[in-house]
Amino acid sequence: MKLGPHLHRLGNDLVACYLVDTDEGIILVDAGLPGHWHDLQRELQSLGKSVGDIRGLVLTHGDSDHIGFAERLRSDHGVPVFVHAADAVRARTGKKPKVATGPMRLGPTLGFFAYSLRKNGLRARYVGEVTEIADGDVLDLPGSPVVVGMPGHSPGSVAVHVPVADAVFVGDALTTRHVLTGRRGPQPAPFTDDPAEALASLDRIAGLSASWVLPGHGTPWHASPAEVAAAVRSGSAG
Repeated sequence: MKLGPHLHRLGNDLVACYLVDTDEGIILVDAGLPGHWHDLQRELQSLGKSVGDIRGLVLTHGDSDHIGFAERLRSDHGVPVFVHAADAVRARTGKKPKVATGPMRLGPTLGFFAYSLRKNGLRARYVGEVTEIADGDVLDLPGSPVVVGMPGHSPGSVAVHVPVADAVFVGDALTTRHVLTGRRGPQPAPFTDDPAEALASLDRIAGLSASWVLPGHGTPWHASPAEVAAAVRSGSAG
């Protein structure tokens, strides 16, 4: 799904990852679920490109619904996978703390898990080797993505700012569709390690210049990061 020049989404409002197409090659932000591999192939074909044009995959964090096809891309095609050092173990092993799920509604929750099953979400392959990144890094990849530390959802959660795509990719630092309640609009994401820290981290994106804020779950949001951060804070009281 094309969102704008250089910018494409794979997946849907339940689980999404992103592709940035530049003259220097392609980067991916997150890898969704294993079954999104087929979505990736279709999107590449529509662009007249192939996996060989992908220069790197940047993970916003190490959770299983964001690393879906990462190991396949790395081990079969030699594409490097970048993740914050604080989430490197999570991406390699799946080891993470148990957290409270918060509010749930039966229909949306069942819909989320059913979609995950259809996309082989129970067959997560952890990433055998990662390149560790840190807050403030400008990666030597097409589009010069900038890493913005946003701890809270996980210790190594980051946003990825790609100016050429006019976009900030936020992973689960926020959501625009709560996967367990179906509630829409910018709001805190469920399954968050430290909700208070996640809210405080919103300050990290408020000053960025972009027209798109793109979460791992929910509708792509066409607004400035400052507007979205303010809306999440408002949503946290809802």
